[in-house]
Amino acid sequence: MKVLGLDVGTKTIGVAVSDAFGWTAQGVKTIRRHESDASQDFLALEDLIKEYEISTVVVGLPKNMNGTIGPSGEFCKTFAEDLHKRTNIPVKLWDERLTTVAAERMLVDADVSRKKRKKVIDKMAAVMILQGYLDSRN
Repeated sequence: MKVLGLDVGTKTIGVAVSDAFGWTAQGVKTIRRHESDASQDFLALEDLIKEYEISTVVVGLPKNMNGTIGPSGEFCKTFAEDLHKRTNIPVKLWDERLTTVAAERMLVDADVSRKKRKKVIDKMAAVMILQGYLDSRN
């Protein structure tokens, strides 16, 4: 039972997948969003769900530091609901506060160039979202 982790943004979607045991998260890719046609984004995700035999999806929920949900969080909630309606598999929301900051710090510490960081930051954030979710279950 594999789990898909998503870091959903307005321009990209970072994607990570768990191993079959649900212990570890690995980065898969970053999907460039189709701003004028969101159905293309969902089709790409549906293909990944089939390819990796996903049983559950975890979408990062960006909360404000005080725990409230702002416009980005509402956007992610709507995205998660729409994904569930399209796939009919469980879609869970996971608090993603500071995951992008932590991913950026990890890449800087690993001496990854700014240009390369920009290409993988969303995928790394998806890994951190998914790993947090997996760790909470085990």
